[in-house]
Amino acid sequence: MNVVLKVGDRIPEWRVESVPVEKMKILAAVLRDPNPIHWDRQAVSEQGLGDSLINQGPINICYITNMLQLWSGPRSIRSLRARFTSNVFEGENVSAQGVITSVQDTGGVRLVDLQVWLEKSDGTKAVEGSAQVSFPL
Repeated sequence: MNVVLKVGDRIPEWRVESVPVEKMKILAAVLRDPNPIHWDRQAVSEQGLGDSLINQGPINICYITNMLQLWSGPRSIRSLRARFTSNVFEGENVSAQGVITSVQDTGGVRLVDLQVWLEKSDGTKAVEGSAQVSFPL
């Protein structure tokens, strides 16, 4: 890879302008997810979570995965660890972001460690974690 990668560099973000309800409902059906907070507003309200549908955690992780793969390539992700810190609601604007924490060349590859997160438009981090990607030398 000819690009210079430095600790502290931010990678290009991946943005979702408005989290789509339709995809939440489809994924709930595909995953056979019985939790109605992804497709039933009344259930969300009854649980005291507001009146908007809540995006599934796997979709939120996929936003981070999309960011990493677009930046480093489709087979580059070596590891991804994340924890959920806030709900993402239908219609919200979110962006997957990352910053390089380590770069090392070993065994014919460049390993890049990153701090990654999914940030809501109000600055709240809905997902926080770490990742490692590889680039061929």
